[in-house]
Amino acid sequence: MLAYFLRRLAYTLPIALGVTLLSFLLVYIAPGDPLNAIAPADAPADVVAALRSTYGLDRPLPVQYGLWLVRAVQGDLGVSIASGRAVGSEVLAAMKNTLVLALFAAALGMTAGVVLGGLAGNRIGGVVDRLASGFSVLGVSVPHYWLGLVLTIVFSVWLDWLPAMGAGPGSSATGGNAWAWDWAHVRHLVLPGLTLCVIPMGIVTRTVRALVAETLQQEFVTALWARGLGRAAVFRHVARNALPTVLAVAGLQLGYLMGGSILVETVFAWPGTGFLLNTAIFQRDIPLLQGTILVLCMFFVALNLLVDMLQPLVDPRMRRA
Repeated sequence: MLAYFLRRLAYTLPIALGVTLLSFLLVYIAPGDPLNAIAPADAPADVVAALRSTYGLDRPLPVQYGLWLVRAVQGDLGVSIASGRAVGSEVLAAMKNTLVLALFAAALGMTAGVVLGGLAGNRIGGVVDRLASGFSVLGVSVPHYWLGLVLTIVFSVWLDWLPAMGAGPGSSATGGNAWAWDWAHVRHLVLPGLTLCVIPMGIVTRTVRALVAETLQQEFVTALWARGLGRAAVFRHVARNALPTVLAVAGLQLGYLMGGSILVETVFAWPGTGFLLNTAIFQRDIPLLQGTILVLCMFFVALNLLVDMLQPLVDPRMRRA
């Protein structure tokens, strides 16, 4: 087990280094000068040169990357060009909001996906199977931003049941007040959470359905029936065999929810990393863009490492291997 953990950790280190390199270089592909966010177009050349030197943009890219990596390892992600605030503090505040939204959406989507997939796989070709398959196809096909707009029109504009923007009373795009688990804040979480949960629901439903249907055809299940076990006991054995794969899929989906919520957070003005990333792109704020991408990618890498560590704990076959 220890050798397995060390091996997975060794695989993660070069991936993390590659993530830092891509996070640094990708932002330079977009056209435009980042100094346009703080310097007017008619600014004197000496002022522009001084600003470029202040932010280190006058150095060669390898030197910039090396200095940026050293500071990032120490927890210093630089200073936002547009706002002048520390990138680390802005990303941390946004990350908390995105984590709340992602966990809420993951809990909804994965719970519904496991239930629908389990029922569908247990009754292939039945009414529940057709309904669950229809919901899963719909979930992975409907665009996020379109569904968010539809839910906003129905529940905010027409029915006036739920708020359409923000993360709570008095919140703003820059973070607003701190999150609290009370109804005043949860009301703001419902619509973006429902919008964001449909894709993991569809993917988990299809995965669990296929796993349950395949496992029910295996010989050990026939032996369990022959021993006189009830349906609930047999299904527990099936669930244990499907759990490692479901765990891997769930980990990936949570990572996608953290990094793929840009459009949803923009539609609902949710002050998370997606909204922050969208703002940084339009403002050409390179330090903020690099810091946000790096934190999101590192979270995804760490989440996959955690899933790799948990799988042998729930699957004895991996421990024996």
